[in-house]
Amino acid sequence: MTVVDSSVWIDYFRDLRTAEVERLEELVGIIPLISGDLIIAEVLQGIDDEDEFNLVQSRMMALTVASLGGVDVAVDSARNFRRLRSLGVTVRKTIDTIIATFCILNGHDLLYSDRDFDPFVKHLGLRSAMSGV
Repeated sequence: MTVVDSSVWIDYFRDLRTAEVERLEELVGIIPLISGDLIIAEVLQGIDDEDEFNLVQSRMMALTVASLGGVDVAVDSARNFRRLRSLGVTVRKTIDTIIATFCILNGHDLLYSDRDFDPFVKHLGLRSAMSGV
């Protein structure tokens, strides 16, 4: 399964042509895609128009929606943050740490275009959905 980060969804809904959006379009209908509760929040909070908000919400809710948090994810997220910090890497957003940790713990690939996930790939075993493309 593949989790799609808000960085890709936002580009997708803005009709931006990126390698990650193209990969998303390749994966739709081929493999199960997961939308996380925190990812939905990140995407929806940037939408001003109510009709667009409702449309995007319904499209994202049509996917498998996972709760990304919980005690185990919280504790492992803190461990991962500390581990990266010990390597000289500072992750800018706690939500990204939670998303990456959720994927690592559950063996999911992550489709993203946010560079904050790169250290998770390099040091902690997060699998990028762009690998092999």
